[in-house]
Amino acid sequence: MSSTLTPEREAHLDESLDGAERDRLITDSLQTSQRRAEGVKLRRGLTFLLMTLVLPGSAQVAAGNRRVGRFALRIWAAIWVLALLTALFLLAWHTAAITVLTGSATLRVVQVALVVLGIGWALLFLDAWRLSNPPDLARRHRLGFALLSLGLAFAVAAGLVASANVVSAQRELVSTVFAGGGDEAAKDGRINVLLMGGDAGADRTGLRPDSMTVASIDQVTGRTVLVSLPRNMERAPFPASSPMHAKFPDGFRCADHSCMLNAVYTYASEHKNLYPGVKNPGAQATKEAIEGVTGLTINYWALIDLKGFEDLVDAVGGITMDVYRKVPIGGGHAKLYGYVEAGKDRHLDGREALWFARSRSDSSDYDRMVRQKCVMNAMLNQLDPMTVLTKFNGIASASKEIVATDIPSSQISTMLDLAQKAKSKPVGSIAVVPPLMKDSSNPNLPKIRAAIGDQIAKSEAMDQPKPSASAAPAGGASTSAPKKSSTSASSSDPGKKGADTSNLSKVCSA
Repeated sequence: MSSTLTPEREAHLDESLDGAERDRLITDSLQTSQRRAEGVKLRRGLTFLLMTLVLPGSAQVAAGNRRVGRFALRIWAAIWVLALLTALFLLAWHTAAITVLTGSATLRVVQVALVVLGIGWALLFLDAWRLSNPPDLARRHRLGFALLSLGLAFAVAAGLVASANVVSAQRELVSTVFAGGGDEAAKDGRINVLLMGGDAGADRTGLRPDSMTVASIDQVTGRTVLVSLPRNMERAPFPASSPMHAKFPDGFRCADHSCMLNAVYTYASEHKNLYPGVKNPGAQATKEAIEGVTGLTINYWALIDLKGFEDLVDAVGGITMDVYRKVPIGGGHAKLYGYVEAGKDRHLDGREALWFARSRSDSSDYDRMVRQKCVMNAMLNQLDPMTVLTKFNGIASASKEIVATDIPSSQISTMLDLAQKAKSKPVGSIAVVPPLMKDSSNPNLPKIRAAIGDQIAKSEAMDQPKPSASAAPAGGASTSAPKKSSTSASSSDPGKKGADTSNLSKVCSA
């Protein structure tokens, strides 16, 4: 048989090959058009999601229920207008704005609004997914697009609900802790706050504020002086207006020497009939006793339970400070678990900070008072508004368990302003320890009050204009710095760091 193709056969074969090529080209063209159409549909769907993210409701105006879309856009615009007005309110009337924004009713409205907005925004994302007509998407795009839509819906809902939880924590903190009852009027231009560290251990009767420090704050500059008092001081006098004055007209004293300053709280708590209608008789009586000792009028008191203090420090992520000496964790009558090691710029967690502040082993009460003020100083310098905001839930949760105060919610903004001002200035300090107080059972109260007054005067003088050389007194008298008060503590100290704590930055350095 001949293998040679006839002209008719070749023409037929060429015609067959051209037909197959045409079919392939047609198929490729159809597939390209289909992929292009699928890409357009996917981009359309992604555009709807982006529109919903940036301008909630705009996707509905473009391709869905326009009434719903316009309503959502109006709500979104109103939120931005309200945010702008709030920012202007804060700038123009800062104190009033904080007072309004921390009010219980305001916080409740904000909390509910955030939850409703979160749910509504999530529904708009799901509707944007529906408007994209998922069945028309390519099979390979459907799952990813659905997951993206659900993820965005969940993210905005969860974010706003989490914000609502922060607002709820703020509202509960304000209503639980800032119950009010203090005196907001400044005394000689200063706000005096009694800070007490309480310890209600299993081996003690009632709560005793073993740490007592008065923060005396300049109302204008925020410059602060910390006045620390020893727990073992006796004969603390009470003002004539105090119910305790009738019981102890010669000061808080007992024959067995058990009537120390830290026992005032327990005594008044056990004799509540002396303070009818007072929520915390122990704190009120302690405030009155410390007024008698220092000569300062106390505006507010705040009590922190030291057992929960470590939770508060952990809630803010720990504190960084110089540890000027190694301090035992435990020890004394308890098991020694280790040490808070000395070092510069050490980052302490809650447990280490607590033991550095309160450890009594291998230490005197006076050294302990210094360490407590060093911890206070570190926290004052590091608790910036951003830290408080980002970790507010943990702070609020810890605070509700361990903090009590008579500062009213209306004064939160004032105290925040003063704290912010205080951060920019060195904190002054005076400790009522030997030689300022030679005998804790019979303290020289006039000498103590004079020393406290001198330290506050020195602090206030730091913000006064410096006299020029031309302002020197006639006769060439010198304008040299004033001599140290005779009540200043000497460098020989019963504590490890010395009694002169007028410069906390120096005292607390490693």
